[in-house]
Amino acid sequence: MENPALDRLKNGWILDISIEELQYKMQSGEVSSKDLVLMYLDRIAEFDQELKSIIEINPDALYSAAALDFERRTKGSRGPLHGIPLLLKDNIDTGDKMHTSAGSLALAESYAKEDAFVVKKLRKAGAVILGKTNMTEWANFMAENMPSGYSSRGGQVLNPYGVEFEAGGSSSGSAVAVAANFAAASIGTETSGSILSPANQNAVVGIKPTVGLISRTGIIPISHTQDTAGPIARTVADAALILGAMQGVDEKDPVTSSNELLEIDFMEHLKADGLKGKRIGIARSLFMKHLSESQRQVMEGAVKRLSELGAEVVEDVRIPSANKEWKSKVLLYEFKSGVNAYLRTTDPEIGIRSLSDVISFNERLGEQTLKYGQKVLIDSQDTSGNLTEAEYLKCLEKDQYFSREHGIDSVMEEHQLDAIVSSSHFGSGIPAKAGYPSINVPAGFTGDGEPVGITFTGKAFSEPVLIELAYAFEQGTRHRKPPLL
Repeated sequence: MENPALDRLKNGWILDISIEELQYKMQSGEVSSKDLVLMYLDRIAEFDQELKSIIEINPDALYSAAALDFERRTKGSRGPLHGIPLLLKDNIDTGDKMHTSAGSLALAESYAKEDAFVVKKLRKAGAVILGKTNMTEWANFMAENMPSGYSSRGGQVLNPYGVEFEAGGSSSGSAVAVAANFAAASIGTETSGSILSPANQNAVVGIKPTVGLISRTGIIPISHTQDTAGPIARTVADAALILGAMQGVDEKDPVTSSNELLEIDFMEHLKADGLKGKRIGIARSLFMKHLSESQRQVMEGAVKRLSELGAEVVEDVRIPSANKEWKSKVLLYEFKSGVNAYLRTTDPEIGIRSLSDVISFNERLGEQTLKYGQKVLIDSQDTSGNLTEAEYLKCLEKDQYFSREHGIDSVMEEHQLDAIVSSSHFGSGIPAKAGYPSINVPAGFTGDGEPVGITFTGKAFSEPVLIELAYAFEQGTRHRKPPLL
């Protein structure tokens, strides 16, 4: 950086600093929100040309930060997120000068008319929206063989711990940017594994909330039964803080009226002894077969550490429905219905008002947009979009029953568990269909430096308990370390 004072700060303490520490430094006058934005932008300029985690910078970020600095001086702080720079996944609407494209060229010129509900909540809390992150195009609901982290608009996101490692998907840019210290934290979205997977691959914390905790209004959808937004951060405390700021009842998203945790302060559940006396089931059959020998060793060490930190470990619990032939038919039907409803809100001038328009646009551009094809989009287009098909209705009921009553609820009640443990996004499909929450926390690194995470899953609205478990594990292990860029 040309500014020597900011250059010293950037190289001195910006790496891996917590939101609480950032807030203290701004409150003490050591640094301003505008300074933070400048320092993060400098890191993005220096390191993200290769990583490709950022798809767009907010042109108003500096001015928003300066306005919040003035507000702090004249009126005081709004709270713990005042002036904190955050990034948003590129499928989350912002009613500003940035586009919302889901990584696609079809929506590359699309400006949302207003902020998504979660963005309104974050701005109200004082957060600075620094930019949008790259992602797997259409949240990995476009083609059968598309690599995680690839989009036609943003290119291929790379893992800062090693380009040979997967970046995870589909919130890959959100996780990579946080790992590389391009912002204090970010917001991702998940339908099935899209927060947990990149959090695992980039040694950061990802919370996939209960469906209903966070509004989906203003987020490009896949499935109204599974979609949710969630925080990605470097610590459990930061993720819990942002999770609390994001939740709220949204009249446009009726599922948020079922939120049991509106009065809960998640920060009160940051307990260093949070694992003591808790019964944790290890779902080995869900994840061990997917791991390399080096990854298995890390997970075995993590399970051992759970016991050492006071948990009662129940070995090899089995979800009754785990071996069923699970299909993605529900997503295929719900995508057309949801995305058509979203695309009706886009500007008519861009000419993309339906899934059919997206498919036609891609066909016109050819290789530029169809490097991996668009079979999933075409298969979804072949449904009615009215959700009346018998196959959809039967699959929906089946998914609900076998993921909940004869799935997670059953095994947790049988063993009286507080949570189920798996690794990465392996095993995320069943809680995703149930709409149940999970948290992924760094668990260590393989011998060649690839991050490995541990995932805690619980029943609906069990976020307070999961935060206790995740925080206790984090504080008792301290596995997180920044990548060497």
